Amino acid sequence: MLTVSTPALDLLQVWMKADDESASVRVNFPINRYAGARDSAVVYFEVQPGDHLATHTDSAEEVLYIVAGEGEAHAGEERGIVRAGDLAVIPAMVPHGIRNTGTETLKVVGFFTESEIVSTFAEPVQPIGLSSMTQGAPAEVAQS
Repeated sequence: MLTVSTPALDLLQVWMKADDESASVRVNFPINRYAGARDSAVVYFEVQPGDHLATHTDSAEEVLYIVAGEGEAHAGEERGIVRAGDLAVIPAMVPHGIRNTGTETLKVVGFFTESEIVSTFAEPVQPIGLSSMTQGAPAEVAQS
């Protein structure tokens, strides 16, 4: 059995570009093919008030569970308010993102239907320097 404690995760601070400081999140992909999962993957991320996870696509369907806080999520042309306790389904390859519209840290767990996830952003994610990444992969295979 593979277990992970989200409060104990080492989160990586990532951002998009210097002139949009609000495109910033703290993230970890603790469960995936490279961690030993066969058919699923999990992302955990936190977004500070006023910040957002930049629009991107993922290669597999994702179910978001809002652990704490509130925000506005978008998937394609759809937008909606999400709060602690809510679930949202994001179809594979649909551009999506989320903005923290509340006053506390937005904490989110995303469950994927595949164990290897490729995420693609419009521009390179910093400090990684890639716009397309295989999430959770060792550095030598993280680029797709």
